[in-house]
Amino acid sequence: MRMLIAVMFIAQPLAAQDVTVTREEGLAAWDRVFAVASHPRCTNCHVGEQGAPMWDGLGYGEDRVHGMNVRADESRIGAESVPCRTCHVTSASENTVPHAPPHIDEAWRLPPAEFSWLDKTSAEICAQMRNPDTNDGHSIAELMDHVKTSKFVNWGFAPGAGRSMPPGSTTQLAQDLDVWGAAGTPCLDG
Repeated sequence: MRMLIAVMFIAQPLAAQDVTVTREEGLAAWDRVFAVASHPRCTNCHVGEQGAPMWDGLGYGEDRVHGMNVRADESRIGAESVPCRTCHVTSASENTVPHAPPHIDEAWRLPPAEFSWLDKTSAEICAQMRNPDTNDGHSIAELMDHVKTSKFVNWGFAPGAGRSMPPGSTTQLAQDLDVWGAAGTPCLDG
């Protein structure tokens, strides 16, 4: 029984456990979250109203807008022009071919426009991510759950075929979000 209680205690977010986390610890955790959020693997799809995914920093030559004039548009799936699924297969197959459109076992789409990270500073993304109005309506616990369960996030840390990856893992990212949240979601100014 003690083991079960201990596991339940550990499984709860730090913010729910009355654990003291300093602002400095929270800012250090945020720096690690920003290192992931600002990586091209993430910013290529976390684009804003433009609705055009990017090919930045991933070995495709010069950084540029996604080829084939792809626009996800307001639908975020390209329903108005060229649907993402035209090239991106929804399947659980491994991604073994470099530069081929990768597969994910989930319907392809861009994140909501208000969750744009492309070309934003650490302070801008920090303020955006702690606000449910600009983070797709998530609490910190929901963000933690999202990074642990999203097939897109999990694929980003294991994209296959020699693709670049953000630092860390989904487990580390969720832990850093937990520490950042327990510290009161601090952001540096500027």
